[in-house]
Amino acid sequence: MAQHDIVTIGASAGGVETLTELVGSLPEDLPAALFVVVHLAPESTSVLPQILDRAGPLRATQPSGGETIEKGRIYVAPPDHHLVLKQGIVSIVRGPTENRHRPAIDALFRSAARIYGPRVVGVLLTGAGDDGVSGLRAIKLRGGKVLVQDPDDAAVGELPRNAIKFVAVDHCVPIAGMALLLDEIVREPAPPPPEYTIDELDKETRIAQVDLRVVEDDDKVGSPSAYSCPDCGGVLWEIEEDDFLRFRCRVGHSYSALALADEQNESLEKGLWAGFRALEEASAFARRQAVRSRRSGHPALAERFMERAEEASMNAERIREMILRFNDERAAKAQLS
Repeated sequence: MAQHDIVTIGASAGGVETLTELVGSLPEDLPAALFVVVHLAPESTSVLPQILDRAGPLRATQPSGGETIEKGRIYVAPPDHHLVLKQGIVSIVRGPTENRHRPAIDALFRSAARIYGPRVVGVLLTGAGDDGVSGLRAIKLRGGKVLVQDPDDAAVGELPRNAIKFVAVDHCVPIAGMALLLDEIVREPAPPPPEYTIDELDKETRIAQVDLRVVEDDDKVGSPSAYSCPDCGGVLWEIEEDDFLRFRCRVGHSYSALALADEQNESLEKGLWAGFRALEEASAFARRQAVRSRRSGHPALAERFMERAEEASMNAERIREMILRFNDERAAKAQLS
């Protein structure tokens, strides 16, 4: 009988220290394979495999793709690539970003749920945002187990708190108790797969792997929304999972409602800064022309240029105040998280 031998783990801010503690407490004979996604900057060089390899008895590696899955091993997603599971093998792919991330936790969780169903244990640890929440829902729907770090125990509690809000988690524990709980669960027999169609789950998993047959298929998951994709400008399709709302564009960029709002806020801030710069340049140019006009004996023209300069400067000041207020509000919200 199959066991819960596929353990998928996602973390964001504070994840390295938390994972080190978790891995360091796992036993050498753990009868499961672990797959780890931590949000990384695309241009970074990850040393997480080496850190986890030294932390405990299980060997950790950064796969290059095509490796056979082995129990007692830890597979860590490389920077700028999704880590996804196929039947018996590990795959990495530079697919579309999900929730503004690549690697994305949702991409790993969703692929594991699709292939391994009730054998999967999904674990969500410290972090911000909600990448991984939709993936946990897929794992739960396919009969797997869902574990979440206690938000009060996490370095950043927003991610596990969002999981608890939108997923019927099986266990919520501090990291100090996570290894013992995992060891117990992976030794239990897994139930048979539930009677559940995986057509939409299959499509979303294959989109993450840039499967052109799915990308070109007009039968999309969800329904067209009024919003455009911040990454490519395409139409976003709205996917409702009960009370959890997500968006995905034609080529696969995916956002939770929270991630889309964050992306729109960043775009707004960039637009404000661009407007501020343009007005400052316009003011400086007009002032310079006013000086030149006076020197050339054209006082009326100089006055017109000065009026433009003062108007541009006044508007630039208004935008500056908007930027400062906007950033203060974002910082306050971040502290509340």
